[in-house]
Amino acid sequence: MQEQNGKVSSGEKNGHSSQVTKSYSIVHAIQGRVRLRVPRLRHDRDYTQRLQALLEDDPLITSVRIKPAAASLVVTYKSSAVADAKMRSRLNCLIVTAGDVEIVPRVAANQSLVVPTTDTENSWPGLQLSAVATVLAVLGGSFGLPIPPMMVAGTIVLATWPVFQRALAGIATQRKLNIDFLDFMAIAITTVQGQFLTPSLMLSLIEIGENIRDRTARSSQLQTLDLLNSLGQFVWVERDGEKQQIPIQDVRRGDTVIVYPGEQVPVDGSILRGKALLDEQKLTGESMPILKKQGQPVFASTLVREGRIYILTERVGNDTRAGQSIKLMQEAPVHDTRMENHATKIAERAVVPTLLLGGIVFAATRNPARVASVLTLDLCTGIRVSIPTTVLATLTYAARHGILIRSGRALEQLAEVDTIVFDKTGTLTKGEVAVIGVESLNLSVSSLRVLALAAAAEQRLTHPVAEAVIRHAEAEQVTIPNRSKWNYQLGLGVQAEIEGETVYVGSDRFLRQQGIDMEPLNGHHQRSASAIYVASNGQLQGKIRYSDILRQESREVITQLLTVEGVEIHMLTGDNKRTARAVAAELGIPSMHTHAEAFPEQKAAVVRELHEQGKTVAFVGDGINDSPALAYADVSVSFANGSEIARETADLVLMQNDLHGLLEAIAIARQAKQLIQQNTGIVVVPNLGALVIAVLFGLNPLGATVINNGSTIVAGVNGLRPILKHSPQKTLPSAR
Repeated sequence: MQEQNGKVSSGEKNGHSSQVTKSYSIVHAIQGRVRLRVPRLRHDRDYTQRLQALLEDDPLITSVRIKPAAASLVVTYKSSAVADAKMRSRLNCLIVTAGDVEIVPRVAANQSLVVPTTDTENSWPGLQLSAVATVLAVLGGSFGLPIPPMMVAGTIVLATWPVFQRALAGIATQRKLNIDFLDFMAIAITTVQGQFLTPSLMLSLIEIGENIRDRTARSSQLQTLDLLNSLGQFVWVERDGEKQQIPIQDVRRGDTVIVYPGEQVPVDGSILRGKALLDEQKLTGESMPILKKQGQPVFASTLVREGRIYILTERVGNDTRAGQSIKLMQEAPVHDTRMENHATKIAERAVVPTLLLGGIVFAATRNPARVASVLTLDLCTGIRVSIPTTVLATLTYAARHGILIRSGRALEQLAEVDTIVFDKTGTLTKGEVAVIGVESLNLSVSSLRVLALAAAAEQRLTHPVAEAVIRHAEAEQVTIPNRSKWNYQLGLGVQAEIEGETVYVGSDRFLRQQGIDMEPLNGHHQRSASAIYVASNGQLQGKIRYSDILRQESREVITQLLTVEGVEIHMLTGDNKRTARAVAAELGIPSMHTHAEAFPEQKAAVVRELHEQGKTVAFVGDGINDSPALAYADVSVSFANGSEIARETADLVLMQNDLHGLLEAIAIARQAKQLIQQNTGIVVVPNLGALVIAVLFGLNPLGATVINNGSTIVAGVNGLRPILKHSPQKTLPSAR
């Protein structure tokens, strides 16, 4: 793209000029802010509304100011999150997209997914009101100041409004009396009796607990990645014999799309003519590029490493295989975002018995104070505060150690995990080719000479194996000789003139085509599918073996997980069975738990099947092809450097891009589970003891509040222990 006099026009690519001109100009731009002139804003009100909706919906844009009369558009964006050049390209795409009259329903649909934040409960200042009520009660009671009782009672009534709403909602929608109803009754009785300090303290602790719990809740809205945003904004097509560049949204079924080296394939289709080396790792997980020719299928989001292909478009946008992967992820079950645990369920079940007990006490004593004491000692408040406090402290502690756990539910499920499924490429392996051995097949030639010849021949080639050979030669500090003439044959190898020698580097088939005697490969030297061969002066000199090597920590992490009682390890990969089994054997993963040649839908099916067997499944992956499996797992794990959709789908993100973080995360989750059980005991024991006293002998409501709230505070402080630790525990407590 070139900017000329503020006007942006597409430049030439591979000799083909574009006829597309974008109807805007950049007036002024600084980092984080750009002013544009868009003439269409003057006369097209609908376009203006569509553009504003699109811009305001973009998470990278912080503010939008449009002046239609001046055709002026000013956009402020997060410069720390996106490069200026990339943001201008993004703005260009949005300006073009706004011209689509169908964009309004799409934007409206997207906006309807956003969880409202202005409802009464969320905006009601319950915590502030309860704090004011507590202060007024103390000033009017302990200090004896002339505070009108109606003022204190009125403040308590206002602060009680959210509790009343939740109690009413429980009756109306769930057809049951919930914890909030119990709280409301205790607050109402003590307020009517004029004991203002008791309900004020109760309200303050309830609101603190609700705020903590809401902060640990994960939004139920799945943030998905628009497939078109992951590809280029413009596509080369051939129409009526002419090449032209059009917006990706305008590509239709039947179009002939042209893809050049270094570009992503934007559609699903079949190759009409040409051939290319395609990197499908992003979609299938296959670590090695694949040579594809006329008639073979190609898929959106795959990368053309070398070559040029003309594709007959069969599927576009969300109908492509990559789009269907995203759809699979969107259709996965959305789980409750609040931590479900046994203690809370017991507390919920205790509501009706507590009310009945209060009724019996009142029938026997006719004393409302004793009834209020019984209702105050409900076990629920302490549990509702201590559990979220523990969760929030644990999530904070984990984040400080490079582990992002998105919700309390994910933390709970992680503590129960008994099966872990790993994607291979990019998760257990580095996801890039590396040389693992250089072997001379000629006694008069050293292995370093073999490497030097190969590196010289492979210079400036973009094939992953060529890049790996160059890296290995540089790491071995080999002097790479100069290359003169050279000829590269896609999918086969390269011929080059090096220091007066004719050198061939490539596949077994390529060298045979050049008349090289491959006899030295017989006997002790077996052919290897993951190797290239080097010949010079008509004679085979050696071979270079390569592989997608394991992460440094993979063996150690898998070994530790296999030694933990109840943990079952599976591996999924898009690679062929032979490669998959070799990697599994190296890691100690049983062959029966190794699933090869797995596309996204098969990966999701494996996870679902394990889940249906009653297992609690964690899935670890990092690509678009992993997103459906991530969504269907009980706990999904990805890396900070994984694909955007994998990060957004994952419950747990390892910010250090190291599998050791998974071990640490499981240990943290299990310790949090133990802490929650401990806090439950801290709450239950004193409250049950006080309840017995209140029923049999009577207990002042304020005393009951002190015991109830005191145990809550102790449990809450105990729940903060994770963030008071100085270093994480490395060992895994038993899951059982």
